[in-house]
Amino acid sequence: MAYRSMRLVLDTSVVVKAVRNFRGASAALIAEALEGRVTLLVSTPLWLEYEAVVTRPEHWVWPGFGAEDAERFLSLLAPLCEPVDIAFKWRGFLADPDDDMVVEAALNGRADALATFDQQGFAAAAEQFGLVLQRPDAILAQLRNRP
Repeated sequence: MAYRSMRLVLDTSVVVKAVRNFRGASAALIAEALEGRVTLLVSTPLWLEYEAVVTRPEHWVWPGFGAEDAERFLSLLAPLCEPVDIAFKWRGFLADPDDDMVVEAALNGRADALATFDQQGFAAAAEQFGLVLQRPDAILAQLRNRP
């Protein structure tokens, strides 16, 4: 049985973790997108946040990793992302207002899950909208259990 690609929204913390640890579960999710097993969903505001965060030198922990590498990472990530138009906005119900745009991308993009390390921060969205929250390692385990 052929499975369709899993539709995911990556919380910004997952993208940062991929930059900081190329061998971790967050980077492996991006590799799964390269293989076509995952479709990454992103809205314009969320992409702008990815850009702003990835280009901060505080996240360049690998020796020799710099601005050009951050740009290359974003250039690799961009074509893996399916743009999400925001038809409906959900604002003001999460403790961190920056998280609202992540939820909006997931709901408008009909994501199978939101990949995040902040389960508690997104708990209200999960409860209110039935949004599935998973850590990157749990998503990878799920993908690897598919035939």
